Amino acid sequence: MAVAEAAVAVAAPSAASRLWAHRSFRLGLLLFGLVLCAAVFADWLAPFDPVRNNFRTRFAPPGTLFWFGADRYGRDVLSRVLFGARLSLQIGFTVALATAVAGGLIGAAAGYLPRADGWLMRLMDALMAFPAVLLAIALAAALGPSVTNAVIALTIAYSPRTARVMRAGVLVVREFPFVEGARAIGASHARILLQHVLPNAAAPLVVQQTYVLALAVLAEAVLSFLGVGPPPPTPTLGGIIADGRDYLIEAPWISLLPGLAISITVLGLNLMGDGLRDALDPRLRTAVR
Repeated sequence: MAVAEAAVAVAAPSAASRLWAHRSFRLGLLLFGLVLCAAVFADWLAPFDPVRNNFRTRFAPPGTLFWFGADRYGRDVLSRVLFGARLSLQIGFTVALATAVAGGLIGAAAGYLPRADGWLMRLMDALMAFPAVLLAIALAAALGPSVTNAVIALTIAYSPRTARVMRAGVLVVREFPFVEGARAIGASHARILLQHVLPNAAAPLVVQQTYVLALAVLAEAVLSFLGVGPPPPTPTLGGIIADGRDYLIEAPWISLLPGLAISITVLGLNLMGDGLRDALDPRLRTAVR
């Protein structure tokens, strides 16, 4: 019996190997890795100051001086996109972490404590009654344009979905025999929740946060496009697209590159999320491709 169990353990691939065997995850990791590296090393990759005006080079087309052209103020589009991608990812990662903490705690409390489940979930349902992007726009407009307010608005908008995912996982795990055993020996609710329930219910949360990160990057671009995100002259992907919307015929390169950066980022994160889901969900392990 011991030999058979050891053979099964050896034959069963680890989560990391299943993840790396997933072609969609590898493609998503490559796409997102390119954007992440470009954002991290923007100080070295950007050929010009992203906020410095030079009216002599207004609407300069792509060429040897400006690889992706210049905007109406003569600013290098490539440099602005690199720094805009950095800000978008900073906001996205902050929102993903904040929603993981806030939504995770709310979902864990609702799933583990029946008395708190009703009113917590009704509050989450009330927030989810509004489309997340519209709720974020309303909150950002009320709070005012800034990076901090954009993070607050997006965190409030996307925490209910994270709470729902966490609650579903906790409802399943709390009925497992080892949780019942911990209750039987007199373990406190906090210890059971932190040591037994949350670690075993966290896998869906990890997958969910990759999608939250993608949605936060996209929503931040929407906020900046509408003028309720980080204020100018801070380079943001949505703000760059907004700057070029009146010149799509004369200078399409202004909006093309930031739109492409957003598309690559969101596509890469979605592909990574699909790979994480397939690798971490035991029901889908045989379908990893």
